[in-house]
Amino acid sequence: MRLSVPASILSALLAATPAWAADCLQEQAVYSDTDGAYELRFEPVGSASAATSNHFKVKVAKTDLVLDGIVMQSGDPVRANGMIMNKCPEGDVTGDDIAACTIWEGVIYSVSADGKVASLPGEGMEAAPQLLLPDFGPAIRNSSIWGKATVAPWDVLTFKECAQ
Repeated sequence: MRLSVPASILSALLAATPAWAADCLQEQAVYSDTDGAYELRFEPVGSASAATSNHFKVKVAKTDLVLDGIVMQSGDPVRANGMIMNKCPEGDVTGDDIAACTIWEGVIYSVSADGKVASLPGEGMEAAPQLLLPDFGPAIRNSSIWGKATVAPWDVLTFKECAQ
């Protein structure tokens, strides 16, 4: 027996189906922690000659906090070294200035659907299904934003949607 589904219902179901990471580029990927308290949203870097390989924003739910994030490929072997900052000064700043506004710093790993850990994909590449930011939760709890943020995130963020 074959079931017939009206085209309008089928269209509505398909529209409600979330995008998969495989259908999204890394610079359009949006991730969330398990509790939905943190959303990490990638955005285009905007320049092929930039020192950074990825840019993103971290929104803390139920607050007005929006943190800035960058990724720079460095090290031997090359790794995706990320920084999450809150209201860093611009222009001619010192290392102490940057350290004072840095909330988290570390390697950002991608985790595939089959559990393989790799480096974060760069712009133009397929989005990672999950991200691993080691010690992200403890860093938030020990940072200057703790108090405004009252929930520490998990270190694993899962693909939520593809921003257009």
